[in-house]
Amino acid sequence: MNLILLRPDELAAAEAGSHRAVLADRRLQHLREVLRARAGDEVGVGVEGGAIGRATVVALDAHAAELQVRLSEPPPPALDVTLALALPRPPTLRKVLQQATALGVKRFALFRAERVERSYFSSHGLHATAIAEDLRLGLEQARDTIVPTVEIHPEHFGRFVRERLPALSEGRSLLVAHPGAPTPCPRAPIGPATLMVGPEGGFIPAEVAALAQVAQAIDLGPRILRVETAVVALLARLSP
Repeated sequence: MNLILLRPDELAAAEAGSHRAVLADRRLQHLREVLRARAGDEVGVGVEGGAIGRATVVALDAHAAELQVRLSEPPPPALDVTLALALPRPPTLRKVLQQATALGVKRFALFRAERVERSYFSSHGLHATAIAEDLRLGLEQARDTIVPTVEIHPEHFGRFVRERLPALSEGRSLLVAHPGAPTPCPRAPIGPATLMVGPEGGFIPAEVAALAQVAQAIDLGPRILRVETAVVALLARLSP
């Protein structure tokens, strides 16, 4: 955790130019056990949807931490890449949400493909509280405060491509990561983009054919990577 992320409702006015916040959850545990903070120490903080800055630990014990918060800087710029991801198994989804959020992604779309298990759409990992926690962990890692949006599209793949994908890619380059594609993934930002990543095992031929009508297929090279690794490699190439 490189940032103590606060909710707006946790801030109370204090001295001029500062706020007060009291923590009594896992952030308190992090302050005590990882940072080993003491009264008088400073830590990085930010408020969801707002600025980042520094906080002084005013008081700290086993039950709560009181912080004096000063917010002075904007969060880092977002990565203008929408990530459309064939819903992976729950442990992989957690990794992708955290890592892609840390890299600056602000919009996720989780969709169904032939090689996606239907049971994944009823997993605990898709509950709003679980998704929110993974997004917060990614933001805290990257010292960011702007919470991404996550859309879930359980409809058939063909319907997703016809009815949902146009809105996700409007005004943006649409890239589909697929092993063996003739075009390598760009190694620099290309402007606003929507990046599609398939399931473990890849898209089936019919899905590849459908996407070929609307998107540019790109390749990462001869190595076959796990979804969480491929996502990080692709986003790193498209980042400034």
